[in-house]
Amino acid sequence: MDLSFSQDRCNLLGATLAVTINLLTIGIFLSRLTGRTALEHKIGIILILLVLPLIYLFISAYHLDRPRIYFLWIGLMISFLVVELLLDYVLKIPFREVRWQVIAYVMLFFGSTGGMLGVAGLAGRGWTLAAVTSFLVMAVLAFVQRHVTGM
Repeated sequence: MDLSFSQDRCNLLGATLAVTINLLTIGIFLSRLTGRTALEHKIGIILILLVLPLIYLFISAYHLDRPRIYFLWIGLMISFLVVELLLDYVLKIPFREVRWQVIAYVMLFFGSTGGMLGVAGLAGRGWTLAAVTSFLVMAVLAFVQRHVTGM
């Protein structure tokens, strides 16, 4: 496998990750709405594993001389996935029951997924459209499932 840093390859990887993250998150929200917690857990693990290609993108950004905002976009997504891993899988903290913790979590979530729209935008108009559309669906489902399930 060629791991060299090509701008086109990294743009495509970033866009694919942005859309994939949104689709997996949609799957998590739909799993919560339908009471399928085992499926939600499995999708969450897949989502967290995406930290590996995100780290590749972060490292490649140095070699490709990306603007500073790119590091913020990728760094936020990596940070969110690490927080998600720690809160839900390692420490199993019931943070969704404390309002200020939920607000901080949601801010990080939307900051990170919103930043990935910028990453997707580097791959072209089609990828931007796919990322924005999946982001909007995901955002609506986030609030619907929060209202219905309280999670």
